[in-house]
Amino acid sequence: MTGIVKQGLSKVPEVVLSFWIIKILATTLGETGGDAVTMSMHLGYATGTVIFATIFMVAVAGQMRAARFNPYLYWLTIVATTTLGTTMADFADRSLGIGYAGGSFILALLLATSFAVWRWTEGSVSVNRVATPRTETFYWITILFSQTLGTALGDWMADSNGLGFGGGAVVFGAAIVLIAAAYYFTRISHVMLFWAAFILTRPLGATVGDLLDKPLAQGGLELSRMGASAVLIGAMLLLIVALPQRAGLHPAPQRIS
Repeated sequence: MTGIVKQGLSKVPEVVLSFWIIKILATTLGETGGDAVTMSMHLGYATGTVIFATIFMVAVAGQMRAARFNPYLYWLTIVATTTLGTTMADFADRSLGIGYAGGSFILALLLATSFAVWRWTEGSVSVNRVATPRTETFYWITILFSQTLGTALGDWMADSNGLGFGGGAVVFGAAIVLIAAAYYFTRISHVMLFWAAFILTRPLGATVGDLLDKPLAQGGLELSRMGASAVLIGAMLLLIVALPQRAGLHPAPQRIS
């Protein structure tokens, strides 16, 4: 049977419907959790960024040291990227005065650079190939940039274009539905469509999170940031338990003989 490529297990989950549901919950939690620390606890964007950057580095170190896919560790790391992305974007947009448009442009450039270097170095940016320390490093750097860009885009759409939080959520939700349709009914690269959907779930979560916790005068529901974050954490844990996730497959560089 020489010549049959063996399959190995990836360090990231299989991309199925439950993945996207939990991802959207995680991005929403990133918004409410980030705002809870920086606004409700009055720690500010800079301090919040330091706190979440520390959590992110510890989580990524644990993820990379793990011998196999662990759903709890993986989603903890994803939540760390969303909360850190929230505080980083808010710090750049508001504290540094770059603004939503300027922040989005810089982050889009950083994200494009990350993709380009990853593609040039590894030959592919497919998540099915995330199985070595180097590809994991590219994976998490790219995700961090995408989460930060998503926060800036969500705030820009909701605050600067008159759509409000609900309108922004509808726009980003519709864009994700179109990407899903393209996945099933066109021949557009599935890798490109995956990353497009992955990036857009962040501004969707950002606008939904803002809709939940922003004041009524600003178009939000003015729910407790702490309370909303606790509910989102509970929902994520319930789904992880109820919908067990498998590690994705990747082509291993060896053959069955």
